[in-house]
Amino acid sequence: FLRHARSRNYVSESEMCKLEPVPLDFGDYHPLKPITVTESKTKKMNRKGSTSSTSSSSSSSMMDPLSSVLDGTDPLSLFAAAADPVATTTDSARKKRDKDDSSAVGSDFEQWSSKRGEILARYTTTEKLSINLYVGSEKGKAATTGSAVSEKVRTRLEELDDLEEGSQKELLNLTQQDYMNRIEELNQSLKDAWSSDQKVKALKIVIQCSKLLSDTTVIQFYPSKFVLITDILDTFGKLVYERILSMCVDSRVSLPDNFSPETVNDTAKETCLNWFFKIASIRELIPRFYVEAAILKCNKFLSKTGISECLPRLTSMIRGIGDPLVAVYARAYLCRVGMEVAPQLKESLNKNFFDFLLTFKQIHGDTVQNQLVLQGVEIPLYLTLYSPAIDWILQCIAYRAPEVLLTEMMERCKKLGNNALLLNSIMSAFRAEFIAARSMDFIAMIKECDESGFPKHLLFRSLGLNLALANPPEHDLLQILNEAWKVITKLKNPQDYIDCAEVWVEYTCRHFTKREVNTVLADVIKHMTPDRAFEDAYPQLQSIIQKVITYIDDFSLLFSVEKFLPFLDMFQKEGVRVEVCKCIMESFIKHQQEPTKDPVILNALLHICKTMHDSVNALTLEDEKRTLAALINGFIKMVSFGRDFEQQLSFYVEARSMFCNLEPVLVQLIHSVNQLAMETRKVMKGNHSRKTAAFVRACVAFCFITIPSLSGVFTRLNLYLHSGQVALANQCLSQADAFFKAAVSLVPDVPKMISVDGKMRPSDAFLLEFLCNFFSTLLVVPDHPEQGVLFLVRGLLNVIQDYTWEDNSDDKVRIYTQVLHLLSAMTQEAYLYHVDKVDSNDALYGGDSKFLAEISKLCETVIAQILDHLKALGKEETLRRQSQLALYFFNTVVAHGDLRNNKLNQLSVNLWNLAQKHGFADTKTMVKTLDYIKRQSRHPDMSHFTDLALRLPLQSRT
Repeated sequence: FLRHARSRNYVSESEMCKLEPVPLDFGDYHPLKPITVTESKTKKMNRKGSTSSTSSSSSSSMMDPLSSVLDGTDPLSLFAAAADPVATTTDSARKKRDKDDSSAVGSDFEQWSSKRGEILARYTTTEKLSINLYVGSEKGKAATTGSAVSEKVRTRLEELDDLEEGSQKELLNLTQQDYMNRIEELNQSLKDAWSSDQKVKALKIVIQCSKLLSDTTVIQFYPSKFVLITDILDTFGKLVYERILSMCVDSRVSLPDNFSPETVNDTAKETCLNWFFKIASIRELIPRFYVEAAILKCNKFLSKTGISECLPRLTSMIRGIGDPLVAVYARAYLCRVGMEVAPQLKESLNKNFFDFLLTFKQIHGDTVQNQLVLQGVEIPLYLTLYSPAIDWILQCIAYRAPEVLLTEMMERCKKLGNNALLLNSIMSAFRAEFIAARSMDFIAMIKECDESGFPKHLLFRSLGLNLALANPPEHDLLQILNEAWKVITKLKNPQDYIDCAEVWVEYTCRHFTKREVNTVLADVIKHMTPDRAFEDAYPQLQSIIQKVITYIDDFSLLFSVEKFLPFLDMFQKEGVRVEVCKCIMESFIKHQQEPTKDPVILNALLHICKTMHDSVNALTLEDEKRTLAALINGFIKMVSFGRDFEQQLSFYVEARSMFCNLEPVLVQLIHSVNQLAMETRKVMKGNHSRKTAAFVRACVAFCFITIPSLSGVFTRLNLYLHSGQVALANQCLSQADAFFKAAVSLVPDVPKMISVDGKMRPSDAFLLEFLCNFFSTLLVVPDHPEQGVLFLVRGLLNVIQDYTWEDNSDDKVRIYTQVLHLLSAMTQEAYLYHVDKVDSNDALYGGDSKFLAEISKLCETVIAQILDHLKALGKEETLRRQSQLALYFFNTVVAHGDLRNNKLNQLSVNLWNLAQKHGFADTKTMVKTLDYIKRQSRHPDMSHFTDLALRLPLQSRT
């Protein structure tokens, strides 16, 4: 085969394969121009004649023919509406109404639902709770359709009286979770009773739940109890409203969105009044208030002014509630309902709050103090129970309120003694810009507060939260920090201290230099180190780190903050420490734009990366390893010592010793060192001096030593090949040979199955891809003077021969065919490509006959192997594979062989016939192949293809 390999002129072949240039006149056409569509209109002049006139008009948009035919309407929607107009209109009206309700207040208003989870998580108890469960009677089910109306009314009144007469069961000694489960059961019972048309039973459940809000025996759980009970009240209010709304459907048309009471029918009004009368008959104040507030929205069915008249009355009702805690949560619920149904009626909300201010002194009265003594609750803890309610009331009032009103409320609070609780709620509810602009006023008010009541540090924390969102006046910045930190640094309790410090660190980072940040960090270390207090404050300490690196993204500045690294030392729990390190590295990779060689940054980040690396153990998940490796690799890529290549290599050597347990990092280091060697070559323009030659050999040695420590076989194979190519490019011939030998010796270790993306797949395809790449490199690798001719190719062929291939795989033959391509290229006078300043075998042997004879022997061996395999595929079940491989080998012979030789010509004809022999050949492929041969025969030096084409018959399609 090789004696008769086709002589190639690669330059002329390349020119021949280029596309023929054709001049194009684009005119006005441009691919980015908008398309202009021409619409043609044809009018018939008469019925019989064929005369027509056509007018054309250009439009930039195309008419949709379906829309124009249907006149913009969808027939399916029309049919559905015609079939059930009530369902359609009611459903769409309800959706629109819900949308309007939700948009009554803007998206900038924080809804109650967002606070619910926080309250439940914060206000918990370990004490035992009790609950009264309703025990239903069967009276409500006894009424039949034939009963008289008066009998039915009497029965329902008796049922309501039952609730007063002890038809309930008290459950004692419940844990908090049991209590919450019971409340959820009551909520479900309410829905079940309603759906089974037991409206009185549903009302009883709601009354019973409302009564629970008068119970403050476990006072620290009261805010959470309020959240749970009002969920039930909300459900009840929604059910009643939707029930009355459904009764308003008249003549199969539902009420419009903004309906007036005049459009509501008498039945709906009567039902609505009936509900209000039932609620008015409730004897106890608290359940009567809560249940009426829950259905406040239903006043819309009775009169236009119903809601505006009810709100002041309900506000006044709250004055009858003696317990200040119960009263303030009742006010919060009224504000909540008011904001949902009538957010425009701010006067009632304001009156509600001013009522609260009038009764504020009750909080410090003897009755409350005696109750706290009985329950063993301290006054500071008791005051925090008010926060959710007052915060919510103030939030509702402050929403889009004018500055004048906010200032007035602030002044009223100033006049009250012991107003720390109110002050805290004002800072939580009012706009951050309002608070920030008056920062010094608030600091003065905080100073005047009584320390024995609401803790001052909580007030400073609330102020700090506002200043994190809005900037105070420029001239007050330093004074604000000094005043706040004076109080914060005196806190003895580490938890109180860190809660405040966490907030004020952000203020410091935003407005001051590294000096002030360093002072704050030093103070935190001083407070949190004694008795290892930091172990209970990891979340806050993490938050501080996050804020510092958010505002100081220049890492040379960050690491010059003296106390930053000592601050990191407080993270002694490994999991937390690693998370903090990951956070810092993510910030570095995100913000570091230019490569760095700053020793301060390098030392600090090496320490942080080493911390992440050392956390890896046998139990570490692969995903976590990948994440850590990616962060460390991101750091390694950002390190550059410029032209100081030796320092760069020293850094890579140090990194290898530090990160030896993470394979992706070792792979990155190998690639980085190879890149360093190529940069050295680029600087020297390929002409190495003695010094640079020694340096490049050091780089090559680094790779040769590191690769064997990797576990992945294909990772090692590809790195051996890549590093060998780099060594060859740098004229390190013996080192390149060592890499290629190592790759050859590793091929037998390739497993039959490898893991790819977590799934086991056959390795044959990956090995074939690698070997094809390897063959391309071996073309330019010169033979070693002390080894035989083509010693690397021979060694690789022996390995391929001994490798155990799958029985149903033809990859071995495909590899042998690729070897023929390589051997054919090696017989050319000048090779297709070369490595600069490296003499390949075409220059070393100069077309020597002995060299060509050796190639010919190898080639005969390979062809014999291919033909033996084709013969082995002669069984019936493998004939299709035989056909495909025969055509594959035929293409190789045509492309690389000189078919003027009779034997080679006959071999190609035999392969063609074998491909078609059993009817498995793809006819289209065969036709295209034959057309190619005929086209090639037109070239002067390929005229012998004409005779070949005549000897290649095409299989009949039948």
